[in-house]
Amino acid sequence: MKFTARALTPYVSARHYFGSEQRRHREAAKLSLVQLATVVNSSKSTLARIETAELLAPYDLPPRLDAAFGTGEHFYGLYQLAKREAHPDQYRRFMDLEERAETIENYEPQVVPGPLQTEAYARELFRSLDCWTSEQIEKLVAARLSRQASQRSGGPPYRWAIIDESVIRRQAGGEECMYEQLASLLGQADTSHSKVQVVPFSAGLHTLMSGALTLLTLPNGSSVAYEEGIKASHLYEAADAVKPWRRQYEVLRAIALSPAESASLIRKAMEAYQPCRTPPS
Repeated sequence: MKFTARALTPYVSARHYFGSEQRRHREAAKLSLVQLATVVNSSKSTLARIETAELLAPYDLPPRLDAAFGTGEHFYGLYQLAKREAHPDQYRRFMDLEERAETIENYEPQVVPGPLQTEAYARELFRSLDCWTSEQIEKLVAARLSRQASQRSGGPPYRWAIIDESVIRRQAGGEECMYEQLASLLGQADTSHSKVQVVPFSAGLHTLMSGALTLLTLPNGSSVAYEEGIKASHLYEAADAVKPWRRQYEVLRAIALSPAESASLIRKAMEAYQPCRTPPS
């Protein structure tokens, strides 16, 4: 069967234009993806995904493309624009990357990270947003549980979650819902494939407390950062853009309680939510 190249949409974004320009120059030079990969010391799959705007070019590729095609700083300039714009469908892109990630590191200042939420907790969280019908809420809960299941299939990723103390102090739903959620969190606090750290109130202010952050490490060793604010979110794929977020996360890891200390604090917080059971008569 003859291979048919996917049609490009160069004017959707700078990322799309970068990919279309790579293909245009590659075809003008009569190079296949395999041949260009050899010239610029990359992989065929990476170059193919760049051409279709599925992947932002690695920061060190544009100079190699300019050298290969003799285009001065053409690709370097396009990269400077592309790395500053949001992915046209960045959340879907983030979800795709999350499914492939070998390591997932989260920071949440207010709620339990989505992948660690129990069904009841997730339902209460969606209800609190007060913008969906009961039917829509159940679909959102099902989707969240499905994502959790997909991450467990074939071996779970290594997960490291850092949460503010407010996460374990702010009640979601009834006492039983919160107790169940904290018990689940406690079970993942210090295992061979997951760690949970709590940033105590006594740690004071820090640079990440105004939003959530997720760092993904992919099988090829590259990392991406997904930062979520109240009104806007942004996916960072360029290595130089991810680096500051990684640095801030490592600082937060250093000021947080150890996994063992965090487990103790979670266990203590559970006491406030101990479900009341009527003793048998």
